[in-house]
Amino acid sequence: MKKFISVLLIGAMVFAFTACGGDKNEDAGTDEQGGTTAESGAIDYNSIPDTMESEDGKYQIAFITDVGALKDQSFNEFTWNGVKGYASENGKSYKYYQPANDQAATDADRYDAMKAAADSGAEVIVAAGFLQEKALKQAAEDFPDVHFIFIDGAIEGYDNIASVNYKEEQAGYLAGYAAVMDGFTKLGFSGGGGGANPACIRYGYGYVQGVEAAAAEKDVDVEMRYSWEYGDTFSASPDLTAMLKGWYEAGTEVVFVSGGSMFQSGTEAAAANNGAIIGVDVDQSGQSDTVITSAMKDLAGSTMDSIGKHYDGEWEGFGGTVTTLGAADDRVGIPTDTWMLEGWTVDDYNALFEKVKSGEVEISNEEVADPSTLDWEHITFVK
Repeated sequence: MKKFISVLLIGAMVFAFTACGGDKNEDAGTDEQGGTTAESGAIDYNSIPDTMESEDGKYQIAFITDVGALKDQSFNEFTWNGVKGYASENGKSYKYYQPANDQAATDADRYDAMKAAADSGAEVIVAAGFLQEKALKQAAEDFPDVHFIFIDGAIEGYDNIASVNYKEEQAGYLAGYAAVMDGFTKLGFSGGGGGANPACIRYGYGYVQGVEAAAAEKDVDVEMRYSWEYGDTFSASPDLTAMLKGWYEAGTEVVFVSGGSMFQSGTEAAAANNGAIIGVDVDQSGQSDTVITSAMKDLAGSTMDSIGKHYDGEWEGFGGTVTTLGAADDRVGIPTDTWMLEGWTVDDYNALFEKVKSGEVEISNEEVADPSTLDWEHITFVK
């Protein structure tokens, strides 16, 4: 296993829009090269309270959490950052609602949270996670004057629902490509949702495509372990930790853990075996020294932009559609200012990012939950 050295990278920094797990989470500005940089005028999300008391008891912007904790340092938290960030910047009242029964939440539990938000005066309701679909459709019918924003899901045909998806396959590709270019040849992927979550599937399949492309460029062979086991609830668990420890003990060098709080099992296993982790959704480098980079999507920024469609009078053409954001929108990428890669340069990354952005590098977005069933010239899948 190689020894990791943290390097301060100054200059063109792509997708450095958060600093997870630190004292301050910053939004990003855009630099002259089209990348993103943490600027002094950026939003300090941690300075915005998670709870507030509105003067009239009404809350204009509501957030319905996905499974897991609000402050999960990942998907829920950074979507919420976008909600409270917009509200704070624009003088709106805001509130979050967590469906009852946590991991065992039902469609009825999610609907009840949406109804509570609408009854409390919500003008815009942001719902995170593909599990919200059925409840959202019912709520949209029952509250036609409310605008709903569906993050990480896809519903068409409801004028008061706007869906926002991401090209996770691009972020996964960039992370996999970077790992191989940095010299890793024994990789793993541990996914959440049991192989049924579309975003996790896209992350994973994109990751394998990036690994194959870099391995072909370097003419090296790669060993890959790939599993959805113990990830159904997106949670850390002793069983998941034990499985990942077994991977590292068998020679795996780096694992891409794509599944919310599963990250904690990944970092525990990696730390015990001098291994490495690739984070997901946000820059998770601040949470563990085992993180070499993260496959990210700009949850906070795109959520703020989506809420703005309602208040700026731009909902027509946005509602009723599915908007998919990717490299061309500067909404996916990996963080070059915090990565711990030693064998690949930021300039090389930026060159690849531009090819992905322009479409010169084509990445399949098919929902392939088990890439081991396909033919790969440079990847061998092992148990």
